[in-house]
Amino acid sequence: MSALPGVVLASTVSNIGYVIVVLTLLALGVAIFINIRRARPEAGSELELAPNRMPHHPDEVLEGPVLNRNLAFGLGAIVLISIGLPVYWLGEPARNEGAQATFDRVAAERGAAQFAPTAEGGLNCAGCHGGMDAPGGAAPYTINDANGDFVASVNWQAPALNTVLLRFDEEELFDILVYGRPFSPMPAWGIAGGGALNDQQIGNLIAYIKTIQITPEEAQAAAATELEAAMATGQFDSEGEALFNLGLYNGFAGGSYSCGRCHTQGWSYGEPESDGNGALGPNLTAVRSQFPGGAAGFQEQVDFVTEGSIKGALYGAHGQGSGRMPGFGEMLTDEQIQAIVEYERNLGDE
Repeated sequence: MSALPGVVLASTVSNIGYVIVVLTLLALGVAIFINIRRARPEAGSELELAPNRMPHHPDEVLEGPVLNRNLAFGLGAIVLISIGLPVYWLGEPARNEGAQATFDRVAAERGAAQFAPTAEGGLNCAGCHGGMDAPGGAAPYTINDANGDFVASVNWQAPALNTVLLRFDEEELFDILVYGRPFSPMPAWGIAGGGALNDQQIGNLIAYIKTIQITPEEAQAAAATELEAAMATGQFDSEGEALFNLGLYNGFAGGSYSCGRCHTQGWSYGEPESDGNGALGPNLTAVRSQFPGGAAGFQEQVDFVTEGSIKGALYGAHGQGSGRMPGFGEMLTDEQIQAIVEYERNLGDE
């Protein structure tokens, strides 16, 4: 692997800095050596040999060659410092860039070891999310009733993580990893959520996840292909319904493009109840009361689905964001999001 330009520049400028330090120390050593050599041991009377009583250069010598020599030495030191230090510090941004690149690389390597299913200390994130590229997978899960009694063992769709930073920002992803997803196979990994990982270890996971992200163009192309295939099956009456349930029947991307994964009870394990009846996400059958009005309410809901919720920020008529609602603006086109919103706003009429 070729070295990063910033790292190479930082190394070069660091070497210049070392040369400057060596030259400065060498000059200091020469000055000390000259002074020692000029000093004479006092072998006789201090009245005759004491340095402050010995005959010295006459004024014309002191103010001529001696002064010029000392001024030249001082000028050289000033030039060395005034030119050398700026040259050295010109490389500081490159050094910082190189240090950050090294930190990110090491963090991603440690995160990959945690993510992997077989590495020592691995958490087996890959086992649920479809491999090291995390395109989406499934996880075994036991459903219990309110009393904790066994109901069923199911395979729960685990969403793709190669698009997770297209729908969440890093702070939101951090919270998901720390606190998990309640009533699903996704455990709380962070200490604050009851897990075993500290903040640095969670950060390592995020550093690795950042390395496997696909582009918005790739995500939208995949969604368009899947939508076409879903409509061809005849299982959906509209594109809005198909998009709302994208991946329901074939596990596409672990349901990460789908609204139903969070808003429909039973969707994640293939036993969906009425669309939008509420699960991790709220019931959508009355979504028009959250985004009231005609065209204005429709557009406000489109904006909300596009951008997602912001923790603490108000939305709609009486909503406050938790940060758990993803934004689909980079994964779906504007037309697809409008089709979803139109479908959701008619759920209560069914």
